Amino acid sequence: MSPPDRPADGAFPEDPDAPPFAEPWEAQAFALTLQLYEAGHFTWREWADTLAAVLKEADAQNPSDDGRDYYRHWLTALERLSAAKQMADPGDVAARKQAWKTAYESTPHGGPVSLK
Repeated sequence: MSPPDRPADGAFPEDPDAPPFAEPWEAQAFALTLQLYEAGHFTWREWADTLAAVLKEADAQNPSDDGRDYYRHWLTALERLSAAKQMADPGDVAARKQAWKTAYESTPHGGPVSLK
């Protein structure tokens, strides 16, 4: 089944049967953000301002972004706020991202990705 055509205004048509997240990691990033907020690590205003800044930067770099990278921007905002609040060392985050990238690239197609 092919995807429906996008309307002229560029909006995605709503699909009530579509899952709320395209990938499991998106749901995990969403849930982690809520848990950190509920634990008092940042205010909702701080979160909203950080996400808004990331989205503004992304739009400046790629004005034709169609929203499919929204949770990548969400994750960038979460990483940025975590570093600003000293919840995670940026070097540790970068090292962990590289470890996952390496694991992904060395895993046979279709196999589960795991860190060694």
